[in-house]
Amino acid sequence: MNLVGDATEKNTYEAIVIGSGISGGWAAKEFCDNGLKTLLLERGKAVTHLKDYPTATKNSWDFEHRGLLSEEIKNKNPIADKCYAFGEATQHFFVKDNEHPYIQEKPFDWIRGYQEGGKSLLWARQTQRWSNYEFEAPARDGFAVDWPVRYPDLAPWYSHVEKFAGISGNRDGIDNLPDSEVLPAWELNCLEKHIQHRIKEEYKDRQVIIGRCAHLTQPNEIHLKQGRGQCQARSLCERGCPFGGYFSSNSSTLPWAKKTGNLTLRPQSVVHSIIYDEKKGKATGVRVIDTESKEMVEFYAKVIFVNAACLNTNLLLLNSTSNRFPQGFGNENGLLGTHIAFHNYLGNIYADYDGFEDQYYTGRRPTSAFMPSFRNVYKQQTDFLRGYMVAFSAYRDGWGRSSENFGAPLKNELTQPGQWHVAVQMQGETIPKKANHVRLSKTEKDAWGIPQLITSVDYDDNDQKLMNDFLIQGSEMLEKAGLKNIRTVNTKQAPGLDIHEMGGVRMGSDPKTSLLNRWNQFHSCKNVFVTDGACMTSVGNQNPSLTFMALTARAANYAIDEMKKGNL
Repeated sequence: MNLVGDATEKNTYEAIVIGSGISGGWAAKEFCDNGLKTLLLERGKAVTHLKDYPTATKNSWDFEHRGLLSEEIKNKNPIADKCYAFGEATQHFFVKDNEHPYIQEKPFDWIRGYQEGGKSLLWARQTQRWSNYEFEAPARDGFAVDWPVRYPDLAPWYSHVEKFAGISGNRDGIDNLPDSEVLPAWELNCLEKHIQHRIKEEYKDRQVIIGRCAHLTQPNEIHLKQGRGQCQARSLCERGCPFGGYFSSNSSTLPWAKKTGNLTLRPQSVVHSIIYDEKKGKATGVRVIDTESKEMVEFYAKVIFVNAACLNTNLLLLNSTSNRFPQGFGNENGLLGTHIAFHNYLGNIYADYDGFEDQYYTGRRPTSAFMPSFRNVYKQQTDFLRGYMVAFSAYRDGWGRSSENFGAPLKNELTQPGQWHVAVQMQGETIPKKANHVRLSKTEKDAWGIPQLITSVDYDDNDQKLMNDFLIQGSEMLEKAGLKNIRTVNTKQAPGLDIHEMGGVRMGSDPKTSLLNRWNQFHSCKNVFVTDGACMTSVGNQNPSLTFMALTARAANYAIDEMKKGNL
């Protein structure tokens, strides 16, 4: 590895953002909108909206394996292959297992996307706000540390990012799932509406809604200015959307930032570490390794936002050592890399329904029915902490169903849809624990000489109790709605496959028990911010990306104000 000489004036910016995914894209947009010359560093390849979606408009018969992966590719990628979105049409957006190894002290399926836009090209696009019941939970229930913010602190920033991103859904008036700024909602089908009606009759504390998702059902002027169009409900989202119908960094925040003339985007740039100046008492820049030349170069800025995605953010900070921070950047209390949490997807339920034989549903839909958490919301009700969201979809057997017929009888059978079915899954909150952690290997390094990450994250008794409660309550709800042949499943999937890992650089009010303050600044270094999943104090049970976006926009605008005041 060669070290290029001192960085010159051309390597100096007002802001550096590390990572171009959902949160990094928002940081870059906010800085550029406010006139700051911003360097956005992305460790992966460039992916330009429209231009670099090679499979977006292909038909299934255009692929050698009709969209499926060869056994050779599957065998080479046993971790990525577990992800529902990894296939012949999308494999180019996924990290390959052998190219970026890590060490699993306990089983952990780390799903990654190293390219411009990161996993914003691959996410499931479900967006729900947090309520005060999530922000107040640690203080009330005695786990983790108290959040330094509450819902009113984030409410205007939720609105800010929702209006720009475009969120479809209803205003449902649910206390523990605050309403969003929404575009017209997708529709529940007849069996889902039936279940919704029956649950409303049977339970006073449970409400079924159509999921809120980052899709443009009816674009507003701000979306048209971004060059985006209406969602076509193609259900090919993970290939990259040529219509810009769903929110991604590639179709939204990054092109918007580029139009200001203030953005410099540098792909193929692995950030090795943050540079800390002992005399100035602050960070001055970052060391970057060019992935192709292996050369190291330094870039400088007044403010640095770390948005490399949760575990990579932890890795980068752990690798950023100095005389001031020998255990990793800002790690004066030894908590960096600890209290990693995720979402519990262990429980699935399947059931059948006799009826609605004269009804069907039209087209595809990028979301499902949801039920906000009803466990331990207002007070502790169970022998486990926190709760879970429920998501379900109803569908009829179609062309893909099995049959013993052949020839003309098979053709006749397939002219009619089959039985109705329902598939239900949980999204449960896990409790952050110090034992669930990541750390750097002392012996193994990656292709750029950076220590590999060791993951040591597991379920606990609370997670099992949560799953068991979901299986019992979910089965009961389906039975009361008239479904039959109810089957419960423990997926036994490893942590990580939820792709909702959070924590390691948590927010809090006390520097002794947290690393970041209420503005996502390091307690010990005010010009470095973390606003991706690593900053989360607890994980709630809602999908997290909308909260990452809101926290990022809030922190970026705070940083801008502080820079204007000369405080950064």
